[in-house]
Amino acid sequence: MATFAAGGRITEAITAEILRLRRLRGTQAATSHDDILEALVGEARLAEMDLFDRLQLAATINVCRRYASLSAAGRALFAASRAAKTGPTNDADRLRKYLSRFDLD
Repeated sequence: MATFAAGGRITEAITAEILRLRRLRGTQAATSHDDILEALVGEARLAEMDLFDRLQLAATINVCRRYASLSAAGRALFAASRAAKTGPTNDADRLRKYLSRFDLD
């Protein structure tokens, strides 16, 4: 990329263009958790998030992408706490509420 950059330097504009192209190619092209989150929640919201929240949300999104339904993703994410509960559980609702904190569904 530096070869094609003016002056041989990768600037913020070029970095922004790289992110834009990755988003156009699809989420598979995003390589880091920040790339994934920026595409979903936006740069401003991402800047307000703690590293802990970023990592937790990125891991949750990765699990959600592996499953066809919110229920299946919820069962995978909450497997240990589900085993400890004696009553009925609604993992999909629990996951939906977590994602809604970040305006995601």
